[in-house]
Amino acid sequence: MTTPIPNAFPLIDGILSVHRAALGRDFEGYRNHTYRVATLCRSRGPACADDSAKIEVAAAFHDLGIWTSGTFDYLAPSVALAGGYLSGIGKADWSAEVTGMILNHHKVRAVVGEPSPLAESFRRADWADVTGGLVAFGLSRALLAEVYASWPSAGFHRRLLQLGLARVRSHPFNPLPMVRL
Repeated sequence: MTTPIPNAFPLIDGILSVHRAALGRDFEGYRNHTYRVATLCRSRGPACADDSAKIEVAAAFHDLGIWTSGTFDYLAPSVALAGGYLSGIGKADWSAEVTGMILNHHKVRAVVGEPSPLAESFRRADWADVTGGLVAFGLSRALLAEVYASWPSAGFHRRLLQLGLARVRSHPFNPLPMVRL
C-alpha cells in the first residue's frame, strides 16, 4: 500500500451518523465494512482528493439500502440515498461515478464502460472484503490482515449470511438481486 491506513474517515462517519438508527445493532459492522472497502479501494493507486471523497461516499451508501429500505434488493435504494446526499452538498456532478461504483460493486465480471475507473477498483475492494480476502485481486495478504485488524468484521459477515439466507427462503428464484454478470 502506498499510503498508511487512515485512522478514520470523517466523511463516512458523517454520512453513517444520519443513518445510525436504521443500522441499529449492525452500525459498527457496517461502518467497519465501509472503512475496509474505502481503504482497499484507495490502496489501488493514488487518488485525488475528489476521488477519495467519491470513494468514501460510495462506501457509505453502497449497501445502506439493506437497512434504510429493509430489502436485500438494495442497489436502487442505495443509489437514491447517495444521489440525494450528493445533491444536498452541491456535488450532483459526482452522481454518475458514485452510482457506477454502487451499481457495479457486486458485478462478477470486470466493470467496463463506466465514466471512471473507480467503479472497477471499488468492485474489487468490496469483493475482497466480502470474501474475507479469498478473492483478493492482487491485494497483499499483509494489507488485508492490517485492514481487518484495524476494523474487524464486528458481525458484518455473519449478518450478511443471515440476510442472504432469509432472502433465499423468501425469494428462491431471485436470491441475490444485487449480483450482476
